[in-house]
Amino acid sequence: MRINLLIIIYCLIVVMSVMYATQPLQPLLAKEFNITVIQASWFTAVILLFMAISPIIYGYTLEKMCAKKMLINASFILLITNICLGLSTNYEMFLFFRVCEALVVPAILTSLMSILANIDKENVKFNMSIYVAATVFGGLVGRIFSGFIATTFSYEYVFYSLSLAILVSITLIKKLDYNGDATIIKPKINDVINILQDKRFVIIYFVMFCIFFVFAGVLNVLPFRVKDISEHFSEFQISLLYLGYGMGILVSLTSKKIIKFFKNEINTILVACGFFIFVTIFLTNNDIIYLFLLLFLFCIGMFTAPTVSTLLANSMKSSQKSLTSGMYLTFYYLGGAMGSFLPTIIYKNFGWDFMIYLFALILVVVEVVVFINKKLF
Repeated sequence: MRINLLIIIYCLIVVMSVMYATQPLQPLLAKEFNITVIQASWFTAVILLFMAISPIIYGYTLEKMCAKKMLINASFILLITNICLGLSTNYEMFLFFRVCEALVVPAILTSLMSILANIDKENVKFNMSIYVAATVFGGLVGRIFSGFIATTFSYEYVFYSLSLAILVSITLIKKLDYNGDATIIKPKINDVINILQDKRFVIIYFVMFCIFFVFAGVLNVLPFRVKDISEHFSEFQISLLYLGYGMGILVSLTSKKIIKFFKNEINTILVACGFFIFVTIFLTNNDIIYLFLLLFLFCIGMFTAPTVSTLLANSMKSSQKSLTSGMYLTFYYLGGAMGSFLPTIIYKNFGWDFMIYLFALILVVVEVVVFINKKLF
């Protein structure tokens, strides 16, 4: 069982690395392909967009499919697309293969989660916490790894290196001791409407959308902000600013203790949002060292609110647990997709400071909405 868990953790780290590898490289890719910050933002936004709509795509196109088979097939496509990304010579070609990746990444994550949930049913909660920690760690590793490789060699080698890592994961997947089907949710319109009639779920989905919108906006525009401060910063130095992202691992593993400290989930969300607002305002600072330290605090605030919101949603009575969780992820990633794209337009036209103050205003609205409706929970 432990070997299976280690294989799944490795595969998660690799696929999350692929998801976020382009983020610190966006200024470099914008220069390489002679494109705007808005066009470059799509390299990350497109994957988050498909993460949001994947329950619909897979729910209505796939019935039953062996999780292991789906995982191998999707990983093989990811291997090919990564090689093609390294060989791409223009923006259109690069974006096309990034879209291809966006189509298969949700399939890989769905398969891994299905296998992890069924391979050791006695330790499902522990395994799911490991799943969350591995996805956060993968997002961190992917950013730092890509920045280091791009600075030391060139950006093409980022994708060749990831291709090698994917090849290793395909070899390991074949050793997985599991042959069950992937858990695919087929959403029904009436069920979705029924869930959205519960005001508590609407508030949770609203919180998730807004928080990940702000978080994705800051992290996606960050490389361009750093280049504005000084052109001399390398891709590796930019990637080190994402070290704060690792706070997500700490938060996910200590969330129950955090909730206990603040008495309940709603109080914790209110405190996390308040902290998030406070830190966000200070991101207007031009000092790169301050920015580096602030991003650690920024990530603590961000990861606390959605982690606790997940626990709150799971504790609420619902006959459609799988669907409520699926909708939660849809709103979460939809916020991330829009946050990876729309803020770049604001940044390009009005600048970093205006964008940050707008983000703070959005978070204030979230804080007010949660506070007004706290008695519902």
